[in-house]
Amino acid sequence: MNRIFDITQKDLMQILRNRMTFLFLLIMPIAFTLLFGLAFGGSGQPTDTRLPVGLLDQDGSALSTDLRTLLANSTIIHLDTTTGRTGTDLAGQVGSGKLAASVIIPSGYGQSVRSGSPLKLGFYADPSQASTATVESELLAASNRLASAVRTANIAAKMTNDPAAFDPALAQALAAWQNPPIRVSVSSGVSSKPQNQNILSLAQSSPAMMIQFAIAGLLTAATVIVNERKTRALQRLLTTSTSRFQILMGHYLAIFTIIFVQFLLLMLFGQLLHVDYLRLPLAAMLVAVVTAICIAALGLLIGVLAKSEEQAVVFSLIPMFVLSGLGGAWVPLEYTGAAFQAIGHVSPVAWAMDGFKNITARGLGFSSVLLPTAALFGYALLFFALALWRFQRVSD
Repeated sequence: MNRIFDITQKDLMQILRNRMTFLFLLIMPIAFTLLFGLAFGGSGQPTDTRLPVGLLDQDGSALSTDLRTLLANSTIIHLDTTTGRTGTDLAGQVGSGKLAASVIIPSGYGQSVRSGSPLKLGFYADPSQASTATVESELLAASNRLASAVRTANIAAKMTNDPAAFDPALAQALAAWQNPPIRVSVSSGVSSKPQNQNILSLAQSSPAMMIQFAIAGLLTAATVIVNERKTRALQRLLTTSTSRFQILMGHYLAIFTIIFVQFLLLMLFGQLLHVDYLRLPLAAMLVAVVTAICIAALGLLIGVLAKSEEQAVVFSLIPMFVLSGLGGAWVPLEYTGAAFQAIGHVSPVAWAMDGFKNITARGLGFSSVLLPTAALFGYALLFFALALWRFQRVSD
């Protein structure tokens, strides 16, 4: 073990003497995190995460207006009451994905509710979408509330033998629904509260730039391994009792240490910008450790494969651009199609981004990072095995 640590210490001293180390690992990630965060942060106003639902009121009665008000006050759906549209228009917008569903209040609806036999509401949605059941449930709840309030108002009017008592009683019953004595909420595990768009943007750019420039920073580490062969220090080292595996592990631990410390510093910087890595500190630490393990193994492979400093530059920068671009470091994969998302997850960057964003942006629990970390660990084993196989063949 002492031989491994001696090699690690030697590499760390060489890497830290290079000014490029701080440029790639700290200065540029911080600068680009702020740049991308501000560029895509928008106005900083809270975003509306409710499901868009179109509504066409063919009745125009007081009770249909009450139903619209109940739906408009929903925390689940966002009511789109744009005028001048027909039922066909709404169906087309549902089909194109602009609306999660559409609702049509038929003519005579208000009178039917008043009589106790409400007409069926028109409802159009894609049954294959998970949001359909959510919208349908919210629509059913609103219509039941209205029907219940109307029954209450009818009873009040009969008891007082005064038809004029209906409207005040209805208004009171509807107001009571706004503050029920018991509330039941169902959570899917994803935070549904509006979030500041700047924070959401930083939750994307912070891990993205951290990972991207960790890969770019492999240039310095790879150069150390290349120079070791170039100066024939490796050949002299192999004449001692130090094994090839010990040499490789020494280099690997040095790269891992640099990357992991970089992650800790940049996560602390992100936390100062309200990117909530500490919401689940153990999960965030697990993702950081396994991502560092994976990138360090990639750096080791690059150092073993490169035969010159020029090749080390190429072998470091090309993976940075390719893996970062595919993995969603530049554009979030959730904004792309299903095919590109599947292709993107060939890149380990995509799994690292999933792990960090599940914690900071999506509000998921500890279990949500297990699959990304397993995938990253698999890539780490692959990269390390290839580096070990190639290093065993190095003879000059």
